[in-house]
Amino acid sequence: MPSKPESEVLTVAGRELIVSNPRKIFFPERGYTKLDVVEYYVAVADGALRAAGGRPNMLVRYPNGIDGEYFYQKRAPDSRPGWIEVVSLKFPSGRTADEVVPRDAAALAWMANLACLELHPHPVRAEDLDHPDELRVDLDPVPGVGWEQIREVARVVQATLADFGLVGWPKTSGSRGLHVYVRLEQKWTFTEVRRGALALAREVERRAPSLATSKWWKEERQGVFLDYNQNAKDRTIAAAYSIRPKPDARVSAPLGWDEIDECDPQDFTIETMPRRFVKLGDRHADIDRHPCSLTGLLDLSARHEREGLGDAPWPPHYKKQKGEPARVQPSRRRAPVHPLIEIGRAQAKADALAGFERWKARHPEAAAHLEPADVLVDAMRGRFRTWTRIRVNLRHVPENVRPAQEPLDPNEDLDPAAAWRHAREEKNAVKDGASPEPPRRKPSRARKES
Repeated sequence: MPSKPESEVLTVAGRELIVSNPRKIFFPERGYTKLDVVEYYVAVADGALRAAGGRPNMLVRYPNGIDGEYFYQKRAPDSRPGWIEVVSLKFPSGRTADEVVPRDAAALAWMANLACLELHPHPVRAEDLDHPDELRVDLDPVPGVGWEQIREVARVVQATLADFGLVGWPKTSGSRGLHVYVRLEQKWTFTEVRRGALALAREVERRAPSLATSKWWKEERQGVFLDYNQNAKDRTIAAAYSIRPKPDARVSAPLGWDEIDECDPQDFTIETMPRRFVKLGDRHADIDRHPCSLTGLLDLSARHEREGLGDAPWPPHYKKQKGEPARVQPSRRRAPVHPLIEIGRAQAKADALAGFERWKARHPEAAAHLEPADVLVDAMRGRFRTWTRIRVNLRHVPENVRPAQEPLDPNEDLDPAAAWRHAREEKNAVKDGASPEPPRRKPSRARKES
Protein backbone atom coordinates (compact mmCIF):
# COMPACT_ATOMS: atom_id res chain seq x y z
CA MET A 1 0.00 0.00 0.00
CA PRO A 2 1.46 3.40 -0.96
CA SER A 3 2.31 5.65 1.96
CA LYS A 4 0.34 8.82 2.56
CA PRO A 5 1.98 12.02 1.28
CA GLU A 6 4.14 13.77 3.83
CA SER A 7 2.82 16.97 5.41
CA GLU A 8 3.80 19.36 8.17
CA VAL A 9 1.59 21.45 10.43
CA LEU A 10 2.61 25.04 11.16
CA THR A 11 1.00 27.68 13.34
CA VAL A 12 1.22 31.05 11.59
CA ALA A 13 -0.42 34.24 12.87
CA GLY A 14 -2.53 32.13 15.22
CA ARG A 15 -3.81 29.88 12.44
CA GLU A 16 -3.03 26.24 11.84
CA LEU A 17 -1.70 25.55 8.36
CA ILE A 18 -0.93 22.18 6.77
CA VAL A 19 2.02 22.27 4.37
CA SER A 20 1.71 19.43 1.89
CA ASN A 21 4.85 17.79 0.49
CA PRO A 22 7.10 20.11 2.51
CA ARG A 23 10.32 18.41 1.31
CA LYS A 24 9.52 18.79 -2.39
CA ILE A 25 12.49 20.47 -4.09
CA PHE A 26 11.55 23.75 -5.72
CA PHE A 27 15.09 25.02 -6.48
CA PRO A 28 17.23 22.04 -7.53
CA GLU A 29 20.52 23.95 -7.78
CA ARG A 30 20.32 25.14 -4.16
CA GLY A 31 18.11 22.39 -2.76
CA TYR A 32 15.44 24.75 -1.41
CA THR A 33 12.11 23.08 -0.69
CA LYS A 34 8.48 24.09 -0.51
CA LEU A 35 8.84 24.40 3.27
CA ASP A 36 11.76 26.79 2.74
CA VAL A 37 9.49 28.97 0.58
CA VAL A 38 6.72 28.94 3.21
CA GLU A 39 9.15 29.82 6.00
CA TYR A 40 10.70 32.60 3.91
CA TYR A 41 7.36 34.36 3.47
CA VAL A 42 6.60 34.02 7.16
CA ALA A 43 10.00 35.55 8.00
CA VAL A 44 9.48 38.63 5.77
CA ALA A 45 5.70 38.83 6.18
CA ASP A 46 5.61 42.39 7.50
CA GLY A 47 7.36 43.73 4.40
CA ALA A 48 5.65 41.38 1.96
CA LEU A 49 2.23 42.41 3.26
CA ARG A 50 3.13 46.07 2.87
CA ALA A 51 3.84 45.29 -0.78
CA ALA A 52 1.04 42.83 -1.58
CA GLY A 53 -1.31 42.75 1.38
CA GLY A 54 -4.81 44.17 1.18
CA ARG A 55 -4.67 43.89 -2.62
CA PRO A 56 -6.09 41.32 -5.04
CA ASN A 57 -3.31 38.97 -6.12
CA MET A 58 -3.01 36.83 -9.20
CA LEU A 59 -1.57 33.41 -8.34
CA VAL A 60 1.50 32.23 -10.28
CA ARG A 61 1.98 28.58 -9.36
CA TYR A 62 5.04 26.33 -9.78
CA PRO A 63 3.73 22.96 -8.51
CA ASN A 64 6.87 21.09 -9.59
CA GLY A 65 9.40 23.79 -8.82
CA ILE A 66 11.14 26.21 -11.12
CA ASP A 67 12.14 23.53 -13.64
CA GLY A 68 8.56 22.34 -14.12
CA GLU A 69 5.60 23.93 -15.84
CA TYR A 70 3.94 26.87 -14.14
CA PHE A 71 0.60 28.51 -14.68
CA TYR A 72 -1.42 31.63 -13.89
CA GLN A 73 -4.55 31.44 -11.79
CA LYS A 74 -6.71 34.50 -11.35
CA ARG A 75 -9.51 32.73 -9.54
CA ALA A 76 -9.01 31.75 -5.93
CA PRO A 77 -9.37 27.98 -5.42
CA ASP A 78 -12.82 26.90 -4.29
CA SER A 79 -11.28 24.67 -1.62
CA ARG A 80 -9.77 27.46 0.47
CA PRO A 81 -9.99 28.16 4.21
CA GLY A 82 -12.80 30.42 5.33
CA TRP A 83 -10.28 32.99 6.56
CA ILE A 84 -8.82 33.55 3.08
CA GLU A 85 -10.32 36.81 1.81
CA VAL A 86 -11.22 37.33 -1.84
CA VAL A 87 -12.51 40.23 -3.90
CA SER A 88 -14.20 40.15 -7.30
CA LEU A 89 -12.31 41.84 -10.14
CA LYS A 90 -13.59 42.68 -13.60
CA PHE A 91 -11.02 42.58 -16.39
CA PRO A 92 -10.80 44.40 -19.74
CA SER A 93 -11.90 41.14 -21.41
CA GLY A 94 -15.22 41.40 -19.56
CA ARG A 95 -14.48 38.34 -17.41
CA THR A 96 -14.61 38.45 -13.64
CA ALA A 97 -12.69 36.51 -11.01
CA ASP A 98 -12.52 36.29 -7.24
CA GLU A 99 -8.85 36.94 -6.43
CA VAL A 100 -7.02 36.27 -3.17
CA VAL A 101 -6.45 39.25 -0.84
CA PRO A 102 -3.75 38.35 1.72
CA ARG A 103 -4.13 40.12 5.05
CA ASP A 104 -1.69 38.28 7.32
CA ALA A 105 1.32 35.97 7.39
CA ALA A 106 -0.95 32.93 7.40
CA ALA A 107 -2.43 33.95 4.04
CA LEU A 108 1.08 34.33 2.59
CA ALA A 109 2.02 30.89 3.92
CA TRP A 110 -1.18 29.40 2.45
CA MET A 111 -0.32 30.91 -0.95
CA ALA A 112 3.21 29.53 -0.71
CA ASN A 113 1.76 26.08 0.02
CA LEU A 114 -0.05 26.38 -3.33
CA ALA A 115 3.45 26.72 -4.85
CA CYS A 116 3.02 30.46 -5.46
CA LEU A 117 6.64 31.55 -5.55
CA GLU A 118 5.84 35.10 -6.64
CA LEU A 119 3.44 37.71 -5.27
CA HIS A 120 1.58 39.46 -8.10
CA PRO A 121 -0.68 42.13 -6.58
CA HIS A 122 -2.77 44.58 -8.56
CA PRO A 123 -1.99 48.26 -7.88
CA VAL A 124 -5.30 48.80 -6.09
CA ARG A 125 -6.66 48.19 -2.60
CA ALA A 126 -9.46 45.69 -2.13
CA GLU A 127 -11.65 48.51 -0.77
CA ASP A 128 -11.35 50.59 -3.99
CA LEU A 129 -10.70 48.63 -7.17
CA ASP A 130 -11.06 51.56 -9.54
CA HIS A 131 -8.39 53.94 -8.26
CA PRO A 132 -4.80 52.70 -8.15
CA ASP A 133 -2.60 53.87 -5.30
CA GLU A 134 0.65 52.87 -7.02
CA LEU A 135 2.45 54.13 -10.10
CA ARG A 136 4.90 51.44 -11.16
CA VAL A 137 8.04 52.35 -13.09
CA ASP A 138 9.42 49.18 -14.65
CA LEU A 139 13.00 49.50 -15.95
CA ASP A 140 13.41 46.63 -18.40
CA PRO A 141 16.85 46.33 -20.08
CA VAL A 142 17.10 45.06 -23.64
CA PRO A 143 19.53 42.16 -24.15
CA GLY A 144 23.14 43.22 -23.77
CA VAL A 145 22.42 46.08 -21.34
CA GLY A 146 24.20 45.70 -18.02
CA TRP A 147 23.33 46.56 -14.44
CA GLU A 148 25.44 49.74 -14.48
CA GLN A 149 23.25 51.29 -17.20
CA ILE A 150 20.11 50.32 -15.29
CA ARG A 151 21.53 52.18 -12.28
CA GLU A 152 22.14 55.26 -14.42
CA VAL A 153 18.57 55.24 -15.69
CA ALA A 154 17.29 54.74 -12.13
CA ARG A 155 19.08 57.93 -11.10
CA VAL A 156 17.41 59.81 -13.97
CA VAL A 157 14.06 58.40 -12.85
CA GLN A 158 14.72 59.52 -9.26
CA ALA A 159 15.55 63.08 -10.36
CA THR A 160 12.57 63.25 -12.74
CA LEU A 161 10.15 62.05 -10.08
CA ALA A 162 11.49 64.64 -7.63
CA ASP A 163 11.01 67.40 -10.20
CA PHE A 164 7.33 66.47 -10.37
CA GLY A 165 6.89 66.24 -6.62
CA LEU A 166 6.90 62.44 -6.50
CA VAL A 167 8.71 60.10 -4.11
CA GLY A 168 10.16 56.96 -5.65
CA TRP A 169 10.80 53.68 -3.83
CA PRO A 170 13.26 51.43 -5.73
CA LYS A 171 13.59 47.67 -5.65
CA THR A 172 15.35 45.04 -7.68
CA SER A 173 12.99 43.11 -9.93
CA GLY A 174 14.65 39.85 -8.92
CA SER A 175 15.51 39.26 -12.57
CA ARG A 176 17.48 41.66 -14.78
CA GLY A 177 15.67 44.93 -14.14
CA LEU A 178 14.69 47.40 -11.47
CA HIS A 179 11.33 48.79 -10.36
CA VAL A 180 10.49 52.14 -8.79
CA TYR A 181 7.14 52.49 -7.06
CA VAL A 182 5.33 55.74 -6.28
CA ARG A 183 2.54 55.71 -3.72
CA LEU A 184 -0.41 57.72 -5.05
CA GLU A 185 -3.41 59.40 -3.55
CA GLN A 186 -6.43 57.32 -4.61
CA LYS A 187 -7.93 59.92 -6.92
CA TRP A 188 -7.10 58.78 -10.43
CA THR A 189 -8.29 56.03 -12.75
CA PHE A 190 -6.16 53.31 -14.33
CA THR A 191 -6.20 55.21 -17.62
CA GLU A 192 -4.95 58.38 -15.95
CA VAL A 193 -2.20 56.55 -14.05
CA ARG A 194 -1.05 54.92 -17.27
CA ARG A 195 -1.03 58.34 -18.98
CA GLY A 196 1.15 59.65 -16.18
CA ALA A 197 3.50 56.67 -16.51
CA LEU A 198 3.79 57.26 -20.26
CA ALA A 199 4.57 60.94 -19.73
CA LEU A 200 7.24 60.00 -17.21
CA ALA A 201 8.79 57.44 -19.58
CA ARG A 202 8.96 60.00 -22.37
CA GLU A 203 10.51 62.59 -20.07
CA VAL A 204 13.19 60.15 -18.89
CA GLU A 205 13.89 59.26 -22.51
CA ARG A 206 14.19 62.98 -23.35
CA ARG A 207 16.69 63.50 -20.53
CA ALA A 208 18.74 60.37 -21.30
CA PRO A 209 18.09 59.41 -24.95
CA SER A 210 21.21 57.25 -25.22
CA LEU A 211 20.29 55.25 -22.10
CA ALA A 212 16.50 54.90 -21.99
CA THR A 213 13.53 54.40 -24.29
CA SER A 214 9.76 54.60 -24.10
CA LYS A 215 9.23 52.72 -27.40
CA TRP A 216 6.67 49.93 -27.04
CA TRP A 217 7.75 47.71 -29.94
CA LYS A 218 10.74 45.56 -29.13
CA GLU A 219 12.41 46.08 -32.50
CA GLU A 220 12.49 49.84 -31.86
CA ARG A 221 14.01 49.70 -28.37
CA GLN A 222 17.51 50.38 -27.19
CA GLY A 223 18.96 50.69 -23.71
CA VAL A 224 16.50 50.44 -20.84
CA PHE A 225 12.78 50.35 -21.64
CA LEU A 226 10.39 52.13 -19.26
CA ASP A 227 7.32 49.93 -19.56
CA TYR A 228 4.44 52.37 -19.07
CA ASN A 229 1.91 49.65 -19.91
CA GLN A 230 2.60 47.93 -16.59
CA ASN A 231 0.15 50.54 -15.27
CA ALA A 232 -2.73 49.40 -17.50
CA LYS A 233 -5.59 47.69 -15.74
CA ASP A 234 -5.12 43.92 -15.21
CA ARG A 235 -1.31 44.14 -15.33
CA THR A 236 0.70 42.84 -12.40
CA ILE A 237 4.41 42.62 -11.65
CA ALA A 238 6.33 40.79 -8.95
CA ALA A 239 6.02 42.67 -5.66
CA ALA A 240 8.79 43.50 -3.22
CA TYR A 241 9.98 40.35 -1.42
CA SER A 242 8.68 38.09 -4.20
CA ILE A 243 10.78 35.02 -4.86
CA ARG A 244 11.69 34.76 -8.52
CA PRO A 245 12.07 31.51 -10.50
CA LYS A 246 15.86 31.78 -10.80
CA PRO A 247 18.30 28.96 -9.99
CA ASP A 248 19.76 30.92 -7.05
CA ALA A 249 16.29 31.67 -5.60
CA ARG A 250 16.81 35.41 -5.68
CA VAL A 251 14.09 37.78 -4.58
CA SER A 252 12.81 41.24 -5.42
CA ALA A 253 14.59 43.39 -2.85
CA PRO A 254 13.31 46.78 -1.63
CA LEU A 255 16.18 49.26 -1.57
CA GLY A 256 17.06 52.68 -0.31
CA TRP A 257 18.38 55.10 -2.91
CA ASP A 258 21.68 55.05 -1.07
CA GLU A 259 22.07 51.36 -1.99
CA ILE A 260 21.60 51.66 -5.75
CA ASP A 261 25.27 52.22 -6.59
CA GLU A 262 26.60 49.30 -4.57
CA CYS A 263 23.98 46.55 -4.69
CA ASP A 264 23.88 43.56 -6.99
CA PRO A 265 20.59 41.69 -7.65
CA GLN A 266 22.36 38.41 -6.90
CA ASP A 267 22.92 39.57 -3.31
CA PHE A 268 19.26 39.04 -2.40
CA THR A 269 17.95 35.47 -2.06
CA ILE A 270 15.54 33.57 0.16
CA GLU A 271 18.55 32.81 2.35
CA THR A 272 19.98 36.33 2.66
CA MET A 273 16.80 38.43 2.68
CA PRO A 274 15.45 37.26 6.08
CA ARG A 275 18.80 38.19 7.68
CA ARG A 276 18.72 41.56 5.95
CA PHE A 277 15.14 42.06 7.13
CA VAL A 278 16.10 41.41 10.75
CA LYS A 279 19.06 43.79 10.49
CA LEU A 280 17.55 46.67 8.46
CA GLY A 281 13.81 46.12 8.56
CA ASP A 282 11.72 47.00 5.51
CA ARG A 283 13.43 49.66 3.40
CA HIS A 284 9.96 50.63 2.17
CA ALA A 285 8.44 50.88 5.65
CA ASP A 286 7.49 54.54 5.16
CA ILE A 287 6.00 54.26 1.67
CA ASP A 288 2.41 54.66 2.89
CA ARG A 289 3.34 57.91 4.64
CA HIS A 290 4.14 59.59 1.34
CA PRO A 291 1.08 59.49 -0.95
CA CYS A 292 1.73 61.70 -3.97
CA SER A 293 -0.27 63.66 -6.51
CA LEU A 294 -0.32 62.65 -10.16
CA THR A 295 -1.27 66.17 -11.28
CA GLY A 296 2.22 67.17 -12.43
CA LEU A 297 2.63 64.16 -14.71
CA LEU A 298 -0.89 64.59 -16.12
CA ASP A 299 -0.05 68.22 -16.90
CA LEU A 300 3.07 66.97 -18.70
CA SER A 301 0.95 64.45 -20.60
CA ALA A 302 -1.44 67.22 -21.68
CA ARG A 303 1.53 69.28 -22.88
CA HIS A 304 2.82 66.31 -24.86
CA GLU A 305 -0.58 65.98 -26.50
CA ARG A 306 -0.69 69.67 -27.42
CA GLU A 307 2.71 69.23 -29.02
CA GLY A 308 1.46 66.31 -31.10
CA LEU A 309 2.74 63.48 -28.92
CA GLY A 310 -0.44 61.61 -28.09
CA ASP A 311 -1.08 58.14 -26.76
CA ALA A 312 1.25 55.18 -27.34
CA PRO A 313 0.34 51.55 -28.12
CA TRP A 314 -1.50 49.48 -25.54
CA PRO A 315 -0.96 45.73 -25.04
CA PRO A 316 -2.56 43.69 -27.83
CA HIS A 317 -5.47 42.19 -25.86
CA TYR A 318 -6.84 45.61 -24.83
CA LYS A 319 -9.67 47.32 -26.66
CA LYS A 320 -8.48 49.95 -29.12
CA GLN A 321 -8.24 53.22 -27.19
CA LYS A 322 -9.28 56.71 -28.26
CA GLY A 323 -6.26 58.56 -29.62
CA GLU A 324 -4.09 55.44 -29.73
CA PRO A 325 -1.86 55.18 -32.81
CA ALA A 326 -2.13 52.20 -35.15
CA ARG A 327 -1.37 49.12 -33.10
CA VAL A 328 0.90 47.63 -35.75
CA GLN A 329 4.40 46.29 -35.20
CA PRO A 330 6.91 48.28 -37.27
CA SER A 331 8.01 45.06 -39.00
CA ARG A 332 4.43 44.43 -40.19
CA ARG A 333 3.64 47.83 -41.63
CA ARG A 334 3.21 48.22 -45.39
CA ALA A 335 6.62 49.89 -45.38
CA PRO A 336 8.32 47.93 -42.58
CA VAL A 337 10.71 49.87 -40.38
CA HIS A 338 12.74 46.81 -39.35
CA PRO A 339 13.48 43.53 -41.19
CA LEU A 340 12.12 41.05 -38.68
CA ILE A 341 11.79 37.30 -39.08
CA GLU A 342 10.38 34.71 -36.73
CA ILE A 343 12.43 31.65 -35.85
CA GLY A 344 10.25 29.40 -33.74
CA ARG A 345 7.68 28.80 -31.01
CA ALA A 346 7.79 26.29 -28.19
CA GLN A 347 6.23 25.61 -24.82
CA ALA A 348 9.70 25.32 -23.25
CA LYS A 349 12.13 28.21 -23.62
CA ALA A 350 15.04 25.78 -24.00
CA ASP A 351 13.37 24.16 -27.02
CA ALA A 352 12.81 27.55 -28.67
CA LEU A 353 16.44 28.53 -28.05
CA ALA A 354 17.59 25.21 -29.52
CA GLY A 355 15.68 26.11 -32.67
CA PHE A 356 17.51 29.43 -32.78
CA GLU A 357 20.86 27.62 -32.51
CA ARG A 358 19.87 25.49 -35.50
CA TRP A 359 18.97 28.65 -37.42
CA LYS A 360 22.40 30.14 -36.62
CA ALA A 361 24.08 26.95 -37.83
CA ARG A 362 22.21 27.24 -41.14
CA HIS A 363 23.02 30.95 -41.51
CA PRO A 364 26.44 31.54 -39.88
CA GLU A 365 27.24 34.64 -41.93
CA ALA A 366 24.02 36.39 -40.92
CA ALA A 367 24.35 35.24 -37.31
CA ALA A 368 27.81 36.81 -37.08
CA HIS A 369 26.29 40.27 -37.61
CA LEU A 370 23.63 39.99 -34.88
CA GLU A 371 23.89 42.09 -31.73
CA PRO A 372 22.34 40.95 -28.43
CA ALA A 373 19.36 43.29 -28.77
CA ASP A 374 18.58 41.85 -32.23
CA VAL A 375 17.47 38.54 -30.75
CA LEU A 376 13.94 38.96 -29.39
CA VAL A 377 12.97 36.24 -26.93
CA ASP A 378 9.30 36.78 -26.17
CA ALA A 379 7.62 35.15 -23.20
CA MET A 380 4.07 34.87 -24.49
CA ARG A 381 1.24 34.41 -22.05
CA GLY A 382 -1.74 32.32 -23.00
CA ARG A 383 -4.74 32.03 -20.76
CA PHE A 384 -3.01 29.76 -18.24
CA ARG A 385 0.61 29.18 -19.28
CA THR A 386 3.44 30.91 -21.05
CA TRP A 387 5.28 29.81 -24.15
CA THR A 388 8.31 31.24 -25.93
CA ARG A 389 8.60 32.90 -29.32
CA ILE A 390 11.93 33.84 -30.86
CA ARG A 391 12.32 36.53 -33.50
CA VAL A 392 15.40 38.09 -35.07
CA ASN A 393 15.86 41.67 -36.19
CA LEU A 394 18.12 41.66 -39.26
CA ARG A 395 18.82 45.40 -39.15
CA HIS A 396 22.58 44.85 -38.69
CA VAL A 397 22.81 42.10 -41.31
CA PRO A 398 23.80 43.23 -44.84
CA GLU A 399 20.87 42.91 -47.19
CA ASN A 400 22.64 40.50 -49.51
CA VAL A 401 23.05 37.91 -46.72
CA ARG A 402 19.71 38.34 -44.93
CA PRO A 403 17.87 34.99 -44.73
CA ALA A 404 14.26 34.91 -45.79
CA GLN A 405 11.44 33.87 -43.49
CA GLU A 406 11.52 30.08 -43.12
CA PRO A 407 9.04 27.59 -41.65
CA LEU A 408 9.09 27.93 -37.89
CA ASP A 409 11.49 25.64 -36.03
CA PRO A 410 10.16 24.52 -33.63
CA ASN A 411 6.48 25.09 -34.34
CA GLU A 412 4.65 23.51 -31.43
CA ASP A 413 0.88 23.36 -31.12
CA LEU A 414 0.25 26.07 -28.52
CA ASP A 415 -2.87 27.64 -27.04
CA PRO A 416 -5.46 26.63 -29.68
CA ALA A 417 -8.11 28.74 -27.96
CA ALA A 418 -6.23 31.87 -29.03
CA ALA A 419 -6.75 31.31 -32.76
CA TRP A 420 -9.96 33.32 -32.98
CA ARG A 421 -8.33 36.18 -31.01
CA HIS A 422 -5.46 36.28 -33.47
CA ALA A 423 -7.82 36.34 -36.45
CA ARG A 424 -9.53 39.37 -34.92
CA GLU A 425 -6.19 41.09 -34.26
CA GLU A 426 -5.04 40.39 -37.83
CA LYS A 427 -8.24 41.92 -39.18
CA ASN A 428 -7.84 45.02 -37.03
CA ALA A 429 -4.15 45.31 -37.88
CA VAL A 430 -4.87 45.34 -41.61
CA LYS A 431 -7.40 48.11 -41.03
CA ASP A 432 -4.66 50.04 -39.24
CA GLY A 433 -2.28 49.78 -42.19
CA ALA A 434 -0.48 46.49 -41.59
CA SER A 435 0.66 44.15 -44.32
CA PRO A 436 -1.35 40.94 -44.24
CA GLU A 437 0.78 37.94 -43.28
CA PRO A 438 0.23 34.18 -43.25
CA PRO A 439 -2.03 33.07 -40.41
CA ARG A 440 -0.23 32.42 -37.16
CA ARG A 441 -1.33 29.43 -35.19
CA LYS A 442 -0.58 30.56 -31.68
CA PRO A 443 -0.78 34.24 -30.89
CA SER A 444 -1.07 35.60 -27.40
CA ARG A 445 -0.08 38.57 -25.33
CA ALA A 446 3.48 39.10 -24.26
CA ARG A 447 4.70 38.85 -20.69
CA LYS A 448 8.14 40.37 -20.13
CA GLU A 449 10.74 38.99 -17.88
CA SER A 450 11.48 42.09 -15.74
